[in-house]
Amino acid sequence: MTQQQNGDATDKQAKQQSEHEDLVQKSMGDFGPWQVWICLFLSIVKIPVAWCQLGIVFLAAPMHFQCATSANATEYDASDSTWNEACYTADHQPCNRWLYDRSVFRETIISEWDLVCDRKQLANVAQMILMIGILVGNLSFSIAADRFGRKSPVIFAGVMQMITGVATAMMPWLSAFFLFRFLQAVAVGGTMTVSFVLCMEFLGGKWRTIISSLTHVPFNIGQMTMVVIAYYTRDWRLYQLAVSLPCVLFIFYIWLIPESPRWLLAVGKNKQALEILEVAARKNKNPLPSLPDLGNGKKKKESKDENNLENKVGILDLVRTPNMRKRTFAVCFDWAACGLCFYGLTQYVSHVGGNIFLNVAISGSLVVPGMLLSIYCMESLGRRMTLAGGQSMSALACLLLMLCHNYESSDLAWSEVLFGSIGILGCGISFPTLYLFTGEFYPTVIRNIGVGTGSLCARIGSMVAPFVASLNTIHPLLPPLAFAAISLIGAAVGLCLPETHNCDLPQTIEEGENFGIKHKKELTNGTGNPAFTNDESVY
Repeated sequence: MTQQQNGDATDKQAKQQSEHEDLVQKSMGDFGPWQVWICLFLSIVKIPVAWCQLGIVFLAAPMHFQCATSANATEYDASDSTWNEACYTADHQPCNRWLYDRSVFRETIISEWDLVCDRKQLANVAQMILMIGILVGNLSFSIAADRFGRKSPVIFAGVMQMITGVATAMMPWLSAFFLFRFLQAVAVGGTMTVSFVLCMEFLGGKWRTIISSLTHVPFNIGQMTMVVIAYYTRDWRLYQLAVSLPCVLFIFYIWLIPESPRWLLAVGKNKQALEILEVAARKNKNPLPSLPDLGNGKKKKESKDENNLENKVGILDLVRTPNMRKRTFAVCFDWAACGLCFYGLTQYVSHVGGNIFLNVAISGSLVVPGMLLSIYCMESLGRRMTLAGGQSMSALACLLLMLCHNYESSDLAWSEVLFGSIGILGCGISFPTLYLFTGEFYPTVIRNIGVGTGSLCARIGSMVAPFVASLNTIHPLLPPLAFAAISLIGAAVGLCLPETHNCDLPQTIEEGENFGIKHKKELTNGTGNPAFTNDESVY
C-alpha cells in the first residue's frame, strides 16, 4: 500500500471515529439523568470490593494468645500474664497448642489455623495472595471487556465474587482458603476495573474527571460499613458470608445497566448502539442526530495493511526515551508508595490499642474528605503540588506516630489512631490525584499502558504493606518510620514531574518526550483537560 493510500485509509478511519463520537456525544450529552442512575449502580460495585480488599483487618484481627501447657487447658486466662503471647512452654520447648482471647472475636483465621509464632506471616500471605488475584483480575477482565463488551464481564465478575466468597467461608483448610480467596480477588479485580471503564464511557467532558474521583466514595462507604458487619458477626466465616452474599444482586444488572454504546460502535454493532442512544437521548431530552450510513451491524474486516497503519506501541515506549523514562520511574514509585502507605496504615491502625471497630471506622471516615479535597486542590494548586502535599501530609503524620508508640497509655493509643487516620487522609488526597496526573502527562498512544503500569505498581506496594505493618513486632517505630520515609521520597519524586493543569496534552511519543520542556499552551476555556477526558480508560 502506497503512502497516499495509507493516508487516505487513516483519514477515512479518523472520520468514522469522529462521526461515532459526535453521535454519542450529542445523544447522551456529558451528564444527565440517564447517566446518574447508571453511574450510581456501577459505583455501588465498589462497596463489596472494599469489603473484600480490606477485610483482612477483621479476618485476621489480632488476638491475644497463650501457650496451653497442660492437656486439659481449654480457656484463655486473661489474668495470667506469664504465658501471654508465648511461643514456648515453661521449660523452653516449642509450643504446639495455643489458647486465644475470644472476648472480642469468637474466631478469626488466626485462631482457626494457629497463625502465630513461626506461622504468623501466613496472615500477611493471605493479603498478598488477594492483591495478586486483583492484579490478575484487572488484566484478564480488561481483555475480556475489550473482546466481549463491558456489561457481560461486570455481571460475570460480580456473580463469581459471590460464589467464590461463599466457598471461601466454607473452606476447612488454610490452603483451600488461599485458593478461593485468590479466585474471589480475581473477580474483585474484574468488577472494580470494568465497572469503572463502563462508567467513564457513559460520561463526557469535565464530568469524567469529577466522577473519576467521586466513584471512589462508595469504596470508603464499604470501608466504614464493614466495621458494622464485623461488629455483629464476630466470626470470620460469618463475616465472609455477609460480605459475599450481597453480590448476587449484580444479576439484576442484566436489566439495569446497558452496554457501552462507544464499544458497540467500535466493533460495528451499530443497531444495538443506536437503540441505547435513543433511550439516552430521550431521557436526557437531547435530539438524536442522524448520520449517513452507519451500517447495519457487522464491522467490515480490515485488510492486513490497514491493521498496520498505526505505529505499534508497547510498554517499552514508557522507557525508550530519556524524559519519558525518568517520568515512568518517578510515577511508578509514587503509585507503589501510595499503595503501600494506604493499605499499610489501614492495617497498622487496626493493630493499635483500643477498640478495633472504632479505630477502623475513624480512619475510613477521613478518606472521603481527602478525595473531595483533592478535586479542589488539583484545580487551585495544580496536580504536582496536590500530589506532593498529600504525600507530605502522610509522611508528617507517620513521623508524629513515632512519638506515640507506647501502647500502655490510652491517650497515646488515641493519638496513634488520630495520626494514622491523618496519614490515610493524605493518601486519600494522593491516590485520585496520581491517577489523573498519570493519565495527563502520558501521550495518548501509551496512556492506557502508562496508567495500567502505575496500577500494577500500586498492587506491588499493597502486597508489601502487611509485612511492613507487622514490623512492629520487631520494634514499634519501624512501620511509621518506613511509611514516612517512603512518603517523603514520593513527594520529592512527584515534584520532578511536569505540571499538567490547563495544558494541552501530548498525543504522540515525541510530544510526550517534549512535554513540560516546551511552552505549555493553555486551554481556551481554562477548565479540565479534554484530551485526557475524551479517551480516558481505567485500569
